[in-house]
Amino acid sequence: MSKVLVIPDVHLKPWIFDQAVEIMVNTDCERAVCVGDVVDDWDKQKDVRLYEKTLDKMLDFARRYPDTLWCMGNHDLSYLWEQYDHPGYSVMAADMVVSKFEMLKDIATLPEYVGIIHRLDNTIFSHAGLCKDFVLTQLGEMMGDIDCMLDTINGYGVEELWENNSPIWVRPQYGRLTNGLYSEGLLQVVGHTPVMEILVEDGIITVDTFSTYPNGRPLGNQVLCWIDTVSKEYGLL
Repeated sequence: MSKVLVIPDVHLKPWIFDQAVEIMVNTDCERAVCVGDVVDDWDKQKDVRLYEKTLDKMLDFARRYPDTLWCMGNHDLSYLWEQYDHPGYSVMAADMVVSKFEMLKDIATLPEYVGIIHRLDNTIFSHAGLCKDFVLTQLGEMMGDIDCMLDTINGYGVEELWENNSPIWVRPQYGRLTNGLYSEGLLQVVGHTPVMEILVEDGIITVDTFSTYPNGRPLGNQVLCWIDTVSKEYGLL
């Protein structure tokens, strides 16, 4: 594997999947990875039609590209793990959201393509990032075996992952992590933290350029990117 399209936090913007299809058709991207938070947005809890339209676009993309890797975000998992008090949680759309994510697992080439964290070559994809602190506190006995750690994380549930330092919640941008990321030899690609443009730091690329302010105004420049998972190079789309 080398060149992949990264689908960032969608947050009920179904047209992002339309853009993703165009890119897959018209560029040399070989595969796609979604870094999560397909659902929820400011004051959209009652707009069940928008939830359904967005999730149906997700499923359409998955049917067309069943080898896509899906990283579940904190908003997505709040439904699967019944975290009703999560900001943005829609009681009205909850059952449908769970059903659509279950369908996603059935559509994917392999059920494990829908998880928390994935590795392709020299690149790790997750919603928020894998930090040393989480590895030390949760996975210390596995240090040195990155694939074993990722498999273990993908088997974790709410008790292990509903923590500030976990791969669905941590915010390592702008040097805010004292102990840094794990591991220095791998590139990490994440969403979760809104950025004005694709943010490239030492060992991490943050792609959430589509999030908005509460009034709906775009916070970022709404640019997608590709990653070469072998060379760790990237480009804008």
